[in-house]
Amino acid sequence: MKRLGLRWILLAVSVFAASILCRAMNLGFQANASTFQQAIVLMIGVALLAFLNATLGKFLKFITLPLSCITLGLFSLVVNAAVLYSAARLELGFKVTETGLGGFFAAFVASLLISFINGVLGVFLPDDKE
Repeated sequence: MKRLGLRWILLAVSVFAASILCRAMNLGFQANASTFQQAIVLMIGVALLAFLNATLGKFLKFITLPLSCITLGLFSLVVNAAVLYSAARLELGFKVTETGLGGFFAAFVASLLISFINGVLGVFLPDDKE
């Protein structure tokens, strides 16, 4: 249970860091955690993102498995961006400010950054040896 909480916090930090990098690149992905209430809303949004990724993301990856095989797995990046875009539309702590293809591109870059940052920070989590 402790590890789940740590992963949840790491994902929230990854989303916030990705929003800072997206702002630096002038992309329309923003996360706000400047106050305690906004940080709580961001944590709720991250929990929703994790839930959507575990349910809708797995279903979409299963449905698009032939396309993913043809593209050697690169289409899963598009599925990850679609899940992030759909979670960001609810505006629970993070949002995509652009619409259309620009918004999807912002979600695509943000999902790449979130995955990379979460992977790097995940190295520092202790292993379950119990």
